[in-house]
Amino acid sequence: MKYISKILLIVCISLLGQHTAAQPPKRKKEAAAKEATAVSVPMSDRAKAQYPTNATPTEVVWKRDVYRILDLKKEKNASLYYPVEPQGENMNLFTYIFKLFINNQIPAYKYNFDGDESFAAENKENVKELLDNFGIYYEEKNGVIIVEQRDIPSAQALSYYIKESNYYDQRTGTYNQRITALCPVLHKAGDFTSEVIKYPMFWLNFDEISPLLSQQKVMTSSYNNVSTMTLSDYFLKHNYEGEIYKTVNLRNLSINQYCKDDSAVKKEQKNIEKQLSDFRKHLWTQPEAVADSTTAEASDSTSTAKAEAKEEK
Repeated sequence: MKYISKILLIVCISLLGQHTAAQPPKRKKEAAAKEATAVSVPMSDRAKAQYPTNATPTEVVWKRDVYRILDLKKEKNASLYYPVEPQGENMNLFTYIFKLFINNQIPAYKYNFDGDESFAAENKENVKELLDNFGIYYEEKNGVIIVEQRDIPSAQALSYYIKESNYYDQRTGTYNQRITALCPVLHKAGDFTSEVIKYPMFWLNFDEISPLLSQQKVMTSSYNNVSTMTLSDYFLKHNYEGEIYKTVNLRNLSINQYCKDDSAVKKEQKNIEKQLSDFRKHLWTQPEAVADSTTAEASDSTSTAKAEAKEEK
């Protein structure tokens, strides 16, 4: 009887050892799956209130909206691209917003054919449909979508489209410039050619994501590695550099659509930048003579803005 008890005890210990040995790999796999899509928990309304978005006033006397493209190969925009693979808590902008989106922590909106953004409820992107459309591999377990880090196309997100609103706030007598929309763009080689094709993924409402961008920091200097700022501050302080490719206009045309060649495009981009600069400059200084039509346009717009502001007061 004692002999049988000893045998049973040995068998139990052996089975327990096998079970213990099998647990770590299983736990490791589960942890890896969680880490693949792990990101900070959604913010409460109270927490969001601590991160004001400074939304554009509904009534302003002058406003001009422009669309820019941010090339992440440029040094000025490198903070948005690196690190391509997360390093501890550090991750680039695309990895961060991608994880927020697939975890249903932020809404994304379809990139329409005309390139304009629409934040209407019916225009919201479906997570699985978007992943299927862009060929991003994922697994679904118990209703939870899991995308491994190696399958997140972070390295291909080489540019962003942003919509920037420039306006004169007559209530405060200030000129403001703020981002209202953001769109990641994937760069992929074609199926039958080595030419790189750009694929805009979706639009994000900057006011909706700004509180969460305030929770993620990026490195801003290659010389001082402790020099960081939040992604929200990065955009609010205009640390980026981007060329204008479109303005809000009556015909809804991009610059490429009404300029005949690259030279004309560059000239038009400089012209628009100058118009914005002149308007801002002439808000507080009235020139004695108008040098050209661009300055005249800015001066007239400024005068109109000031006059209407006085009438409202």
